[in-house]
Amino acid sequence: MTLHRMKPLILSLALLIGPLMGQPIASATEEAELKELVERSKTTLENFMADSNMEWFRDHIRDAKGIFIVPKMWKGAFFVGGEGGTGVFLVRSDKSNEWSDPAFYTMGTASFGFQFGLQASEIVLLAMSQRGVESMLSNTFKLGADVSVAAGLVGAGIEGATAVLSVDMVTFARAKGLFGGISLEGAVIAVRDESNRHYYGKEVRPTDILVKRAVGNPHSGGLRAALARASAGKFSADQAPAPASK
Repeated sequence: MTLHRMKPLILSLALLIGPLMGQPIASATEEAELKELVERSKTTLENFMADSNMEWFRDHIRDAKGIFIVPKMWKGAFFVGGEGGTGVFLVRSDKSNEWSDPAFYTMGTASFGFQFGLQASEIVLLAMSQRGVESMLSNTFKLGADVSVAAGLVGAGIEGATAVLSVDMVTFARAKGLFGGISLEGAVIAVRDESNRHYYGKEVRPTDILVKRAVGNPHSGGLRAALARASAGKFSADQAPAPASK
């Protein structure tokens, strides 16, 4: 059969197969974006670990029962506006000290006031209590209402460290190269079920990922390894990546 005669057949097959191909392509795109988010979360963790002002963070990440990383928290308006971003949460096993695979969440707040005019920031929350971890297993919850939260301690001569350790969540931010503790009281965190399904290829709940560890994705190995080094005190500044352009 000549190419000229095959064209109608090819076109017919394309029209037939095209709609069937749409969903897998969309899923592949979503999966690629989620993998990029996990990689950016690893970079954010390494940036926080490498900064000289983040001594408290480095010293106490080993005490954290879980960690929530939002590589990019977008600010919607100058001075007054909303912020929102997608991030990953991982839990450390009390028995093995191994970190779970990531579960995906969104976080939104009216205004966190870290610095006026910022367009994007990196956010990290350390879950210091079991209550903090369990709150992440629910569909949605509010910081400051459902769990206690406090801005993390930054810089030398830190005071009040013991008080910070008594809260459920400790929060930090980085924007334009500047690090700081940040109050996220009132922020709402919600599970991204669709993202979890795309990343693990099946319907899955946070409990299945974080507690039962019934699913896994080998792609998260880099982030989990970086967390293992950080929580074991084996992270060195030369492991930090070069600053990424915003």
